[in-house]
Amino acid sequence: MDGICTLANDAIYDQLVALLNSIEVHAPGMPVCVYPYNDQVERITAAIADRPQVQLYDDRDSLDRWEDFFRQVETARQQWDSHTPAADKDQIRGNSRYHRFRRFAAFDGPFDRFLYLDGDTLLLKEVSGVFAALDQADWVVYDFQHKDPGHVYQVQSPRLHQRFSPDRLATEIFCSGFYATRRHLFSDQQLASLAQALAEGDAELLHPTAVDQPILNYMAMASNLNICNLALTLPADQITGCCVTSPHFRPQPLSGSPDPTVPGPVLYDKNNRLTYLHYIGLSSRLFARLCQGENLDFPYRDIFLDYRYLKTPHDRPILQGKPRLSHQPPNLFKRALRKLKLSR
Repeated sequence: MDGICTLANDAIYDQLVALLNSIEVHAPGMPVCVYPYNDQVERITAAIADRPQVQLYDDRDSLDRWEDFFRQVETARQQWDSHTPAADKDQIRGNSRYHRFRRFAAFDGPFDRFLYLDGDTLLLKEVSGVFAALDQADWVVYDFQHKDPGHVYQVQSPRLHQRFSPDRLATEIFCSGFYATRRHLFSDQQLASLAQALAEGDAELLHPTAVDQPILNYMAMASNLNICNLALTLPADQITGCCVTSPHFRPQPLSGSPDPTVPGPVLYDKNNRLTYLHYIGLSSRLFARLCQGENLDFPYRDIFLDYRYLKTPHDRPILQGKPRLSHQPPNLFKRALRKLKLSR
């Protein structure tokens, strides 16, 4: 059985509702499994109560298995990471980081094949082509992270180029916000082998402050999985971007919209519809404040609101006054700007 997975808790309640609504529009009938970021899931539990196709993952043994693996990885990273000052290490490492790894429980989860979507994404197109690509590959992605390997690996490390060929580094690196693969891809023995390789020195390859993305890339590449990036394999005239930092996407209504002049819940990159939109670098607090009625402006705000209130249009906030540009914390803002180079 195929399905879609995501990671969420009550902090991203509004984004999860929007994502689930977008999945129902573009992948009707597709089952969804939500992996709990932590125990703060009261609101999202209520949100999925009337969605029979959506379940909240509750296999504690599986969640603990992946948190234990991540602790091993973090121990190795602390041993080999000489690029981050000790004070910064204390700040970026903490129990909350382990929760990010709960999404990896999808490898134990209910779906034979699954598409993982970050909670800050919207699905904008059916995904049969993504799952079809798994007939020929172990791992399917669709992004431009390969253009910026420095946010996954320590590109100045000689060991990196001994470990992976230039061709692999140019084609296999991916963003961890969208990927399709299979259940039971990593056995306990494989995880132990990966943890050992990291402890023996491969940990120095990983970006020092990023959380799960470098580790996921390393797991896939070190396991020699066949990684297919649709951004590199689709015909050039069919490729689209996916990132909120791309300013040129055109909103259009779905076919059959009662008012075709109203920007609707799909986006186009030239003549091709986006498969998904990733609101990367934008804080979950921004979306919560918007849904509470603050007239905050950010790219593709209205398409988010379209999906967030797709089933409850009477609850959509009436935004008063002139939209105010959102002011992200500096580190988030700078991170979003850096992603511009990954956009089309």
